[in-house]
Amino acid sequence: MQVVSLLFHDVYATDPRESGFRSPAADRYKLTIPAFEAQLDGLEDLRIPNPESRIPVVITVDDGGVSYYATIADRLESMGLRGHCLVSTDFTGGRGFLSAAQIRELDARGHVIGTHSASHPPRFSALTPADMRHEWSESRMKLEDILGRAVTVGSVPGGYFSDAVAKAAVDAGLRTLFTSEPTTKPSAFDECELIGRFTIRRGHPADMARRLAASAPWARCSAWVGWNAKELVKPMLGASYARIADWILEPNR
Repeated sequence: MQVVSLLFHDVYATDPRESGFRSPAADRYKLTIPAFEAQLDGLEDLRIPNPESRIPVVITVDDGGVSYYATIADRLESMGLRGHCLVSTDFTGGRGFLSAAQIRELDARGHVIGTHSASHPPRFSALTPADMRHEWSESRMKLEDILGRAVTVGSVPGGYFSDAVAKAAVDAGLRTLFTSEPTTKPSAFDECELIGRFTIRRGHPADMARRLAASAPWARCSAWVGWNAKELVKPMLGASYARIADWILEPNR
């Protein structure tokens, strides 16, 4: 079955540093609260005329920033929705990140809690297989200690996916893995379902989520072309990729 999975990060009222990671690389994916509201309003408009005719939409939010608890969850619930909250567990309880108690409450409210790795390495696919397994396993164990039950869902940090990343996820017990490939067609790697996502970031049109969900002309195609271009450039630039991307995307330049 096809599914449109949308990838969000943190939202903020006045300062991107309120929630989640604090860096220019992280900030380019954060939305103001009004911008986030506008994206969800577009999705809500789609559901009214003929809700059963649409491809299902899944909301995922990476990193584990506190804005999921403070803002995002309430807004999704007002629409009758629940999201996937993917947590980088080394930062749990730290400034701008979800606490263990907040994670437990979100789980109780019906939101799906999953791992976004332990330490959010800058280039996940460049890790050794042993380090990849450690990232997934350590994060899973921490979340399972918090929730008291199995956690089998994860998402790949930074979009750095490879077969080795998927194998490590399978070995660590994950059965659903969200990637950053903009596709509506899930695939599989051994026992793990791979689900691609369309990223919503700062600077996107206010109706980008609606366009992607409704398959507006060129919306998904443009996302696919942009993602594949990045996948060609990332290996060549290595650790410099994030810095160069920040320079290109900086709105004041």
